[in-house]
Amino acid sequence: MGILSGYTVLDCSIAMAGPFAAQRLGDLGADVIKIEPVAGEWQRHAPAGGITGNEINVSFLSLNRNKRSLAVDLKSEEGRRIVRRLVEKADVFIQNYRAGVAGRLGVDYESLSAINPKLVYVSMSGFGEDGPYARRPGQDLLLQAMSGAMMSTGRAGEPPQAAGQYLVDAVTAYTAFEGALAALLHRERSGEGQKVEVNMLDAITTLQMQELSVYTVGGKPQERSAEPHAHVYIRSPYGTFATRDGYLALAMPHFAGMARALEEPRFEGLNEETAGWEDRDAVFALTREAVAKFTTEEAIARLEAEGIWVSPVYGYADLVADPQIAHNGTFIEYDHPTEGRVKTPGFPIKFSRTPSELRFGAPRVGEHSLEVLQAAGFSEAEIAAMEETGAIKVMPA
Repeated sequence: MGILSGYTVLDCSIAMAGPFAAQRLGDLGADVIKIEPVAGEWQRHAPAGGITGNEINVSFLSLNRNKRSLAVDLKSEEGRRIVRRLVEKADVFIQNYRAGVAGRLGVDYESLSAINPKLVYVSMSGFGEDGPYARRPGQDLLLQAMSGAMMSTGRAGEPPQAAGQYLVDAVTAYTAFEGALAALLHRERSGEGQKVEVNMLDAITTLQMQELSVYTVGGKPQERSAEPHAHVYIRSPYGTFATRDGYLALAMPHFAGMARALEEPRFEGLNEETAGWEDRDAVFALTREAVAKFTTEEAIARLEAEGIWVSPVYGYADLVADPQIAHNGTFIEYDHPTEGRVKTPGFPIKFSRTPSELRFGAPRVGEHSLEVLQAAGFSEAEIAAMEETGAIKVMPA
């Protein structure tokens, strides 16, 4: 049994952050029912990288394993009646609608907790449910820009650069996942359900606990330099450097070791305590010049021999082929009925007694509508009538 076996999660979220959080609960054994429109959730029609798949695009596939699909029109009274019935026995409800939408659909916390006081209701938003930005769209790049993080990297005078992944969505997903687990633990102890509010702005802001404290407590502003340092609050050299055949990343080396490893005596004259801060650009430029004389393999071997922290700069092909990734079992593989053989990142936490489990891949639209509704007590006649009106979609067997 999984840690969350026996728990039921109703996932009414869309895009990345909400579905990712719900998938994590499913990975731990929860029965996650994805409640999506009869035409399918938005992410089914918005493939990252343009990879559409056979029937299910990769974006949706990657965020919705271990879920069952119930396709229902929440704008209809019949659809809302179905959700209310499911809420009676549900443990967790997740939504990331824009402000006011949950209330209009009748799936706000007040309405659902009145049906089931033990419900853990996870509400996700871009900026918070109220306040001056409540109705702004919560989009990853926009939140990266507002988080302050972009101003800690890159060259002074050049445009700040975004992270190379959907960072805010992922961090918010994990924040919601943690919040749901904590609220379930509270319920186990007290019998009480509650509302859990998570927003993207707070999630990405609090992720920067150390950096922001340097500013708010220490009073040190972000000051980007002419050279592309990887962070304003770490001494030079710190960043990526070109070798003869690729790139490497260098983190906080000591200058005596740099001099020996890279055969560059100019490092010997640098003060270990002050040069990395006071002469950031000169140190960075000297490092770039010295590293460029070697291949990546040569430079890494030389630097590691001096105890200096260094690594190659991977692309995805390198990451997937890495022996430590293989040893860790970071990726999982399975056969999907429409998409064939799927290889995708798995669940990153290992439990000695209750490991995560892949029970099934991402569902087709309405694939489980019939079994979910039957289990909820709807008769065959009721289901047929709702399918006739378009309130639900039932995928043919």
